[in-house]
Amino acid sequence: MTSRQFLFALWGIGEDLARGLGEALARSGASEAVLNVGDSHVAGAMLRLTAFDAPVEAVVTLTLAAETAVPGVVDVLTARSGRVAGWQVDVVAPLPPRPTTVGERAEGLANLAFLRKPADLPYEQWLECWRGKHTQVAIDTQATFGYIQNRIVEPVTHDAPEIVAVVEEHFPIEAMHDMHAFYGSGGDDAELTRRVGLMMESIATFGADRDIDVVPTSRYRLI
Repeated sequence: MTSRQFLFALWGIGEDLARGLGEALARSGASEAVLNVGDSHVAGAMLRLTAFDAPVEAVVTLTLAAETAVPGVVDVLTARSGRVAGWQVDVVAPLPPRPTTVGERAEGLANLAFLRKPADLPYEQWLECWRGKHTQVAIDTQATFGYIQNRIVEPVTHDAPEIVAVVEEHFPIEAMHDMHAFYGSGGDDAELTRRVGLMMESIATFGADRDIDVVPTSRYRLI
C-alpha cells in the first residue's frame, strides 16, 4: 500500500496542542508527523503575512498508509483547535530538513508560505515557474538550510481554502529580525538589494508577490 502525505492548517489552538499529539496521530494511522507552531520562540518574527480571514496558528504534516485514516486524524486535530483545514500534498524537499529527535525543537526559524495561483495563469505554467525555475533562485538568494515544497493534490476537509502549495523554509534564528541573516548577504547592503530584487522578480512570475500567507513557526517532530 502506497503511503500518502497530508498537510493540515489549524486555527484557534490551545496551549496543550502538542501534549500527546504524536501518540494520538500514531493511533490514527500516521507513520510520520511534524508540528509547526507559532510559539513564543518566534513571537518576534518580522515577516508575517495573512490573506486568510485569520492567521494560521499551526500546521501539522504527516504520512498516512491509507486515506481512510484521514477522518480519524481530523477528529484528533479538531479536538485540539477551533478549525482544521486539510489537503493531500505531493512533497519535494530540495533542501531536506536537518534531522531532529522526537519532541526536539528544530534549530532556527521555519517559515510556512501558503501560495495561491493567479486566475489568469495556467496551472502547468504556474508549476514550471514555481518548481521548475524559482526553486534554485530561492536557494541562491536566501540563507535557507531547509526547503520543502508541498504541492496541493486535493482538499480532504470540506471547507479547505483554495491554495495550490505550501512552502516550508528553514532560516537561522537571526533571520527573525535581520534582513541580512534572512537573505545571507553578510551585512553587504548592495548584495542584499541584489538578492531581494532577484527574489521579488522570481516570485512575481507565479503570483507569490501577492495573496500569500507567511507564518513564522517553530518545528517539532512528533513521530
